[in-house]
Amino acid sequence: METIRQQMIVLLTEKEMSARELSQAIGIREKEVYEHLPHIARSVAVQKQKLIIQPAQCLGCGYVFKDRKRFTRPGRCPHCKQSHLDEPRYLIS
Repeated sequence: METIRQQMIVLLTEKEMSARELSQAIGIREKEVYEHLPHIARSVAVQKQKLIIQPAQCLGCGYVFKDRKRFTRPGRCPHCKQSHLDEPRYLIS
C-alpha cells in the first residue's frame, strides 16, 4: 500500500490538481495536503522533477499571486481586498 505522499505524487504526475481535489481523491483533510506539499517538493527534486505551482488568482480584479512562496491558498487579494480567489494548482513534471 502506498503512503499518502506517494499517492499524491502519482496523482500530481498525472494531472494538475488543487489541494481540495487532492484531499477528495485521497480521503484526507485539505489542511493535511498543505502539510505534505513541502515534503513532496523536496522528494521529487531528488528525482530531477519539480513541483510546479500554478498560482492563485483573484476572481474580482485578476491579480495573480505569482511571487507567493507558501503552498497554502491566500486569504484575500492585496489589491481589491476581496476573498473570492481561485485556488493554487499543483503539478509534478
